[in-house]
Amino acid sequence: MIYDWLKNIVFIWPENFILLGLIPFLIWHYIKNESRNKGAVMASAVNAHTPATFRTRFRHLPFVFRMLAITCLIMALARPQHQTGKSRTEGEGIDIVLCLDVSGSMGTSDVKPYRFQVAKEVAIEFVKSRPVDRIGLVIFSGEAFTKCPVTSDRNTVLNQLQSLKIMDGGYLETGTLIGEGLAMAVNRISKGTGKSRVVILLTDGKEDAPPTRIIDPEMAMELAKANHVKVYCIGLGSATSTSEQMVKDVAGNTVRNYIDEDLLKRIAASTGGKYYSATDKASLQAIYGQIDQLEKSKAEIIRYKEVQEMFMPLVLAALAWLLLEVVLRFTIFRKFP
Repeated sequence: MIYDWLKNIVFIWPENFILLGLIPFLIWHYIKNESRNKGAVMASAVNAHTPATFRTRFRHLPFVFRMLAITCLIMALARPQHQTGKSRTEGEGIDIVLCLDVSGSMGTSDVKPYRFQVAKEVAIEFVKSRPVDRIGLVIFSGEAFTKCPVTSDRNTVLNQLQSLKIMDGGYLETGTLIGEGLAMAVNRISKGTGKSRVVILLTDGKEDAPPTRIIDPEMAMELAKANHVKVYCIGLGSATSTSEQMVKDVAGNTVRNYIDEDLLKRIAASTGGKYYSATDKASLQAIYGQIDQLEKSKAEIIRYKEVQEMFMPLVLAALAWLLLEVVLRFTIFRKFP
């Protein structure tokens, strides 16, 4: 941790380090004066083996403190700064709502480990790649629910995605209401301020509506067109629109395996979007990558430095060393005439 802090220290005026050349000269001058002040003739050998005292052992300590003070002052003159590089992403983003199918059939394991897990993981990757967009999350099965309103807070969206479960933990009714899911996504995004409004609708089935249905897919499609919302539709799984099968999901439940590609293609075409078919994680990642390229945001990374001046601690350290030298010279190492 100390190394990480020190590597960010920068000296603004490093040319002042040339003054450190004075240190060897001052040391030489001090040694020369010490030799000159020593007695040239021994008066007696009686005290030849007098034990050394604290004063004789550490008589050079005041000079050492003075050198430390001068070194600190020279380093302060070099103007050290602690600089931390930071960046901020700004730009003109678009409004996006992820509309995800969380019905029971999303637990089918033809897309390993199972459809819903792959859909969630790739959606998380997509959100992380969109730094300046406002993103929302709508889920649907036998009813639709806004999991996260359109927001620029990516962490909130990511937290909601990570906590998702099939049928949202059992709180939603069974079924597949594509129309109501899309209608709710359009409603959430229609009040946005982005230059472009996009819904990414992912499902693995067809409209399977209970009697309580209010909005059908055709009506939802007209709502999207009226609000200038572009819808990209993704059919996830190995199912086709020509054969309907009953398969087991990961929990052992029997579910319908059928994708209404005709409906999804109509929704995409009428709103200016596009339909994609994904049969595994790699193809789903490629689809999100294509959408990412089609709906580009204008992003700008602003880099800046956080600067903290560090010369003052060195000046204070120099004053402390000088104070210690003065105290020692006038107390323990005081010379009497």
